[in-house]
Amino acid sequence: MEFEKWANKVLNSDTGLSAEFSTKDFRKDILLEVYNEASQLAIAYKIHRCWVSEYQALPDLDADANRVLIEYIRLENEGWERVESVTERQSHNLAI
Repeated sequence: MEFEKWANKVLNSDTGLSAEFSTKDFRKDILLEVYNEASQLAIAYKIHRCWVSEYQALPDLDADANRVLIEYIRLENEGWERVESVTERQSHNLAI
């Protein structure tokens, strides 16, 4: 819910500056974590001063279509870095 509040604040802001809109928390530093099929953390990125430029919580719903429900987000940012301490385990290191 916190993400949606932030995304809606950015996407619903006026094009001009107003007293109601504050850029105080417009940009945020976030941590993006990607997990593999075994639900293990595979890679992570620190994304600096990013903001939401596009967000779609639900696609067009069609009862006759056979589709997967996917959220879509596009983040703009002022830089990123890979978290070097996060490395995906190789398959030969996994206990079976």
